[in-house]
Amino acid sequence: MPKVPVQLLHNRKAEESPKDIQQRVEQARAVQCERYHYPQGCPFISVMNGEELRQFAELDKEGQEMLQLVFETLGLSARADDRIVKVAMTSADLDGASLVDAAQVAEAIGYRALDRGLLF
Repeated sequence: MPKVPVQLLHNRKAEESPKDIQQRVEQARAVQCERYHYPQGCPFISVMNGEELRQFAELDKEGQEMLQLVFETLGLSARADDRIVKVAMTSADLDGASLVDAAQVAEAIGYRALDRGLLF
């Protein structure tokens, strides 16, 4: 990977302020609270079991295919699959999306790969 010029590192502009991020997180939590009928302040997606994930996770066709391919290629467990879906769902909520798309699934897979030291 090529080196990044130092000037670019020092001249970076924040794309989103901490206040904007906090607001986006609070909006995502409100959406989850309403969707999953949890009381305010309760952890939402993180406490879902596999049955609840299958009930609430709405992945688009490309997202489903990507998850299936990675599941089969890497031999992931059902638990790993559930964790990837949870992260992808959270990402979709933060993006304000109603469906989990392939980009959010890819992001979640990337985090899983980093967490496990996997290289694609």
